[in-house]
Parts: sequence; structure tokens; C-alpha cells
Amino acid sequence: MEFLKTYFKIEERGSKVGTELLAGLTTFLAMAYILPVNSFMLSATGMPIGGVFFATAVAAAIAMLVMGLYANYPVALAPGMGLNAFFTYTIVFFYGLSWQAALAAVLISGILFFLVSISGLRKKIINAIPQGLKYAVGAGIGFFITFIGLVNAGIIVDDPATLVALGDLGHPTVLLGVFGIILVVILYSMGNKFSLIIAIVATAIIGVILGALGVDFMPAYNADAMGGLFEGTKITAFAAFSGFGELFEHPEVFGIIFALWFVDFFDTAGTLMAVGNQAGLIDEDGELIGSDRALIADSIGTMSGALLGTSNVTSYIESATGIEQGGRTGLTSVTVAVLFLLSLLVYPLLSIVNGVVVDVNDFGDAIVYSPVTAMALVMVGALMISQLKEIDWNKKEIVVPAFLTIVFMILTYSIATGIAVGFIFYPIIMVAQKRWREVNPIMYVLSFLFIIFFIISAA
Repeated sequence: MEFLKTYFKIEERGSKVGTELLAGLTTFLAMAYILPVNSFMLSATGMPIGGVFFATAVAAAIAMLVMGLYANYPVALAPGMGLNAFFTYTIVFFYGLSWQAALAAVLISGILFFLVSISGLRKKIINAIPQGLKYAVGAGIGFFITFIGLVNAGIIVDDPATLVALGDLGHPTVLLGVFGIILVVILYSMGNKFSLIIAIVATAIIGVILGALGVDFMPAYNADAMGGLFEGTKITAFAAFSGFGELFEHPEVFGIIFALWFVDFFDTAGTLMAVGNQAGLIDEDGELIGSDRALIADSIGTMSGALLGTSNVTSYIESATGIEQGGRTGLTSVTVAVLFLLSLLVYPLLSIVNGVVVDVNDFGDAIVYSPVTAMALVMVGALMISQLKEIDWNKKEIVVPAFLTIVFMILTYSIATGIAVGFIFYPIIMVAQKRWREVNPIMYVLSFLFIIFFIISAA
């Protein structure tokens, strides 16, 4: 016990061992939803769900052990929402790359993240990009994953006349998804810290009960349909290395890697600043104490995740729940890491939250709704758009690129395209206002590269 107090500086930060352990449990319950959500989202690419579940739990644990033991931060990490959507819906579905190539892109972005974290480039890059554009990217991802959640629930469907339309609200699977969204909104509005995990579990249980009572198209326990945990891991582990050739043959390779790195880097930086301030880890100059170590932990998590078989690992704002509980040291993170590893034991139960096949389209492909996990995408997306309030809407050079960033993310189904459009229009507007000297040279370089990105894509 004394070793723990000394190593983690527990008393120095005004905490106790018991408080840190409770804070870790609280954080885990607040973010455990990522285990089923990430597993099913990435499995849509053809990845074995067992391998993704293993990678999600273990990569998160590795990142949190580094965060706790090396950085001594009470911050939890796991594959990021938004980044997993980019992996699935943009890199694989939109650009047509294999999941192996997508993992290769994640690995490269993690290596870049690591290099930036240990060099002086970190501050230069952060200072080069206007704050409003950073907020726009975060908010745009919120809209994007909310849209995905509504589609996964069957609430929004494609329509030949209007592109999208309201789904069949009389379908039992859609109704279950609607129930889940209503439940999570009610729980969140009541201030429940564990609204997401409670909503997922409650919706799953109700679905199983309804199925047992004879209601069609309901979730059911079927562990045999899940695939083995370690068998899947054999397929996903180190598969990234086989995807490098395909990745670098693709014309959008730069945009893909940059988007992964950009979102991961700034999502982590923003989260660390928010929870670091809450935990009292900000010095008199407004800088995070030991932030370099925290960023390194994040980059190691992303590299580990890519090697095991999952999308970028990032810091979770849900860490705030543990900090509210009193967590102030890395022992909180270590506790969450242990709980993520123990979650491997309940893998078979994941079959209950599996997607439900409701129909077959004209091409013979199964139409799958995910009523049990859709609400997590909708709720997390709703929370992410709060960043809009931080944008100065009186600045034309910010409001137009910010708006275009968000709109193009949603309408092109691509986070990378949204970032590219916003980054191109910012310097254009600044030049039009004869304020070109105020633009950081790094922004001109990024804008030029994104223009090349579009030219290559159109060729």
C-alpha cells in the first residue's frame, strides 16, 4: 500500500488508494459501452468480431497502463468514437480499401503521433490551426456519428427520391432502437453518469425478453455466431503489415493518414486539457503538467491497437466521471486497464448486442439494424456538437470554413473530406480579406496538400 501511495503520489495530490480504485471503477462503467460499439462497427468491414473485441480491450489496457504508470494521469483511453466510424465508413466503405490497409493507415498515424509528441512540432502544429476549425472538426464528427447511429437503428433510411427518409417506425427492431435512444436521453438528462452502459444493457435485456415472447427481429443470445475470441485475434493481429502495399497504391493515402492523425491528436489534446484542469494538473502558465508523457501514452495505444486490430486509441472525456469521484493519479487509469482486461471473460455475452438482420436488399446483401448500440452513437454525437458554442460566429474566416467542414463531413460520409474542405477555404478567405500574412505557413502547406489530394482523387 505504501508503495502505491509513493509511486502514484497519491497523498501529494490529496487522494487515497480507495478513492482511486473507486474512481477507476466509475470511469470503466462510464466508457464500457465502447467494447460492444467498437466491436460491431469495425466488424462491418469484414474483420472477425472476436479479434476486434480482443484488440479493443487489450489496446485500451496497454494505453491506460502507460498513461497510469508513466504519465501518472487519471485518464482512460480506448478506440475513439468518430475515429472508428472514419475507419469503417470512410476508409473501407467510401474509399474501398481493405480493413488491413485501414489498419496500416492507423499504424502510420500512431507513429506520426508519437514522433510529434516527442518533438517540438507539437506546439507548432497546435498553434498553426485556428481554434475555430479545431472545434468545427469535433462538432462535425458529432453530427457524423449521430447520423450513423440513426441509420444503424433504422430510423433513417435511404430513399431514391430524397436520398434519405424516415424509416419504418412500426418495425419492431426500429422501435427497440427508438426505445434505447429515448432511455439514454432520459438517463443523461437526469444526470446519470452511467447512462450509456445502462441504456445498452437495458435495451439488450428487453430485446431478449421480447424475442422470448415471440416478437420477431429481436436480439438473442447466440455465442456460436460470434466467432472465437482468440481465433479472431489470430486473423487481426499484425494484419496491418499486409495492408501497406494497398494503402500506398491508393491516391487518397495522404488525406486518410492526415485525417486519422489530426482527429486523434486534437481530440486527445482537448480531452487532456479538459480533464487535466478538472484534476488540478494545470500549472500557472496554463500548461498541462507532463502533457508530453500523456500524449506518448495515447500514441502507444494507437500503435498497439493497429497491431492488434482496431482503430485509433484516444483519451476519453468519460474520464471526467472518475475525476469527479476523486481520482487524481495514474492508479485510476491502471484500475480501468485491469477492468478492461477482465472484460475479455464476458465476451460471449456480446452476442446479445449483435446486429439484427431485418431484410435483404435488391443486391442480395443483408440489411442489418443495431438497436442495442445505436443509441451510443446518437448520444455521444449529441455531446460532441457542444463544441459549436466555442466557435466565434462573428468571424467570416472561421464561420464559413467551420460550416463547410461540418456539412461536407455529413453529406460526403467522410471526415477526411470535411477537414480538407475547411482547411482549403480558410486561407482562401484570409487572402480575400488581404490578411494573408496572418495565416500560419503550415496552413498554406496543408491547404495545398489537400488541393493535390482532390486533384488526385478526381484523376
